[in-house]
Amino acid sequence: MSNVNIIELKGSVYFIKFKDGSKAYLVVEEENNKMYLIETYTPKQHRGKGYARMLVEKAIEDAEKKGLSLVPICSYAVYYFMKNPTKRYILSDEYMNLSDKDWEKLFKRRLEEERRKRS
Repeated sequence: MSNVNIIELKGSVYFIKFKDGSKAYLVVEEENNKMYLIETYTPKQHRGKGYARMLVEKAIEDAEKKGLSLVPICSYAVYYFMKNPTKRYILSDEYMNLSDKDWEKLFKRRLEEERRKRS
């Protein structure tokens, strides 16, 4: 990860600038004491290296400081909480008691919704 600058926040977008000029980002929205994790993107050449995870974890850190709960909307945010149950303490009530099977269903549903939007 030596080609990474720090995570920056501009408006409602967390982002990482890479030396090649590309950016990974997480779009969030704050409303009614909740932070919604709307969209995550990592350029193809940087995928699988933990950058999306870093962005979500920065959002978790900031939500904690602000006393906000999180609502995972995009498939990566759902995937993150599906794979990291110890981080679910920060989630909005409706996500708190989901079973592992419920998380898997939600992840598949979000992936399908995103595929439909792109096509």
